[in-house]
Amino acid sequence: MTVSAVNVSVGEELPETRRVVTAADVAAYAEAGGDQNPLHLDDAFARSVGFDGVIAHGMFTMGHMATAVTTWAGPGAVVERISAQFRAPVLMGEQIRAGGTVRRVDADTVTLDTWVAVERDGVTEWPIKKGQVVVRLSAVG
Repeated sequence: MTVSAVNVSVGEELPETRRVVTAADVAAYAEAGGDQNPLHLDDAFARSVGFDGVIAHGMFTMGHMATAVTTWAGPGAVVERISAQFRAPVLMGEQIRAGGTVRRVDADTVTLDTWVAVERDGVTEWPIKKGQVVVRLSAVG
């Protein structure tokens, strides 16, 4: 079913989207995006500057958040605006979860509060805690 503003309610939760982050994913992202920073590609370098190893790009993590939105919104939806606060690194092999809550519904546009979380040693970390996405939903239902 395609989501439309008619069947969306304030407070509605998006289904969580999960993904395990791999070095191959991050290397492909670095190649496609042109960001060859060694923090994302060289484990020894990342460790030398205080990380536990290579970290995913913040924009890679935000892309996962956008995937959760577009999967929920369906074909024909257009993301008009997306923002995020990058708050924690994401390491290789970690499973990230993305989701959100409908904050506002206006005609065919929905504003979502979004997030990305990861569990580390029994504690929830928030690589993106305060994201926001404005999406224009498809008129086709």
